[in-house]
Amino acid sequence: MSAEIPAALDPHAPPPATGWRAGLRQSENSLVALSLLLLVALPVLEIILRRFRTGVEGSSEFVQHGTLLIGMLGGALAARDRRLLALSALSQFFTGWLQTSARILANGVAAAVTGFLCVAAMQFVLTERHVGAHLAYNLPKWWVQLVLPGGFALIALRLVWHAGQHWWERVATLAAAALVVVIAVWGGIPPERFAWPMLFTLGVATLLGAPIFVTIGGAAMILLHAGEFPIAAVPLKHYSLVTDASLPTIPLFTLAGYFLAEGGASRRLVRVFQSLVGQFRGGPAIATALACAFFTSFTGASGVTILALGGLLMPVLLAARYSERNALGLLTGAGALGLLLPPCLPLILYSIVASRIAVNLGSPADVSIEKMFLAGILPGVLMIVLVALWGIWRQPALAGERPKFNAREAGAAVWDAKWELALPVVALVALFSGWATPVEAAAVTALYAGFIEVVIYRDLRLRQLPKVMAECGLLVGGVLLILGVAMGLTNYLVTEQIPDMLVEWVSATVQSPLMFLLLLNLFLLAVGCLMDIYSAIVVVVPLIVPIALRFGIDPVHLGIIFLANLELGYLTPPVGMNLFLSSYRFNKPMSEVTRATLPMLGVMAIGVALITYFPWLTTWLPGLFKSG
Repeated sequence: MSAEIPAALDPHAPPPATGWRAGLRQSENSLVALSLLLLVALPVLEIILRRFRTGVEGSSEFVQHGTLLIGMLGGALAARDRRLLALSALSQFFTGWLQTSARILANGVAAAVTGFLCVAAMQFVLTERHVGAHLAYNLPKWWVQLVLPGGFALIALRLVWHAGQHWWERVATLAAAALVVVIAVWGGIPPERFAWPMLFTLGVATLLGAPIFVTIGGAAMILLHAGEFPIAAVPLKHYSLVTDASLPTIPLFTLAGYFLAEGGASRRLVRVFQSLVGQFRGGPAIATALACAFFTSFTGASGVTILALGGLLMPVLLAARYSERNALGLLTGAGALGLLLPPCLPLILYSIVASRIAVNLGSPADVSIEKMFLAGILPGVLMIVLVALWGIWRQPALAGERPKFNAREAGAAVWDAKWELALPVVALVALFSGWATPVEAAAVTALYAGFIEVVIYRDLRLRQLPKVMAECGLLVGGVLLILGVAMGLTNYLVTEQIPDMLVEWVSATVQSPLMFLLLLNLFLLAVGCLMDIYSAIVVVVPLIVPIALRFGIDPVHLGIIFLANLELGYLTPPVGMNLFLSSYRFNKPMSEVTRATLPMLGVMAIGVALITYFPWLTTWLPGLFKSG
């Protein structure tokens, strides 16, 4: 997946806004920040008021629709800053008129698809208006739902605007979008012949840099139209997923991670792990694995880990006489560690999607967030240990005496970072104590992270918070755009009974659960090469959960296998996110980063095999807590 590069590191980023554009930018950032602030405040207030046997009327519904608001506003911010996630950056290798033509075509198709999403969303909102549903305080629900067509319209306009610096490029992009619309609506193509030429056009635009949500959403609408189903099913499923009762945990835990990344946590945590293990052979590699896993568990494997820690850890590794290639490979690989550790976002999303599938199939399987968090701990630790062992093996012998353990320095480092080290404890105690729901636990975690960085450490100023929260909203918005439209594609697959046919075919072809798991690993490696982790969860999980249940495989164990394989996807060419981010962060060619990361890919593949064929690694902790 083409990574979402912060503007400061992206050579293709737009110039800083000035004048009225700067004012508009600040207003958008503030609106996203305010939405996130309310998303934190309402669940925390609910916890407090529950002590007095009262509460906020409609609090959970407001929080769920707040996630919808953040998702669409954040997506608009991502479009504004040219940071919508894409599968390919092929057009960057072109020059001159060829590059300009590729950009116009990609953005024109993307704008047309987003325009159709806007129209479909408006159809959905009008239907909801006739239904007449209300939130608390007699607030019509469709008022809030208007953010769907409004957000898609704004994104479409920005796709046209960012097609080039000159007006003629923007006009040409608008003409390309109009041509796609005219052919689709008035081209007279019969539905049965409609799909393939449109999917081909969409595929070309994807290769030239169209965003992932355009690829998935466009494919969903094309297939629905070809099957003579209403395209309004895409925004309907988008709304259904984004307003899921558990989904607010994603922006809330992400916000906690952003507070850590933007504060001084990276420096303090690196000091802690370096002081505790630095004296051992491979100590810097062990410290790298631990620090990266800690950060990734809160930032959701979004690549923030490499950007936040790379500059601190690379000098440490080089000073320990690691070769530049080994240091680069270790940092790139370690950036994916923590994906299986709570409260990482893919664990939450898998729980939401797999729970829905289990309910639809009438299965009694429990795929709760709490169970997924427990299931991921031992496999996550296993991955850290394997990476650390590789780091120990690759460190050359030091010429002089090894640094000795300094108890005073270690104690001072731990004491200095005590509030941040307590963050996982706060999150897990809030979740498993029974006094907070998963959303409330996430809100408490975000509030705690913000409090320690602003009030205790004072690494963040109050005036910086809107910018930090807007960055968080931008990431969340980009992800939720993908998840929402991917749910529309999943709906088409279910409508066409693709999962049922797949279950029957696999059951007739594969007899052994062990063989199924082997084939599943190979399939998921291919998925990880071609899809980002979030859209893969929404699209692929509904296909494989029914098969796993047929073979008697615990869907929780399946989830950890799934995510461990997708963890490899961050390191797998051609679309591994960490490869792109390391290339930008360390100013190295992609080919060099890829070669440096291959040993890490092999080490983590061993971890995936162990997780797959030793299910007790996944099931022991959930079973222990259940029996307790």
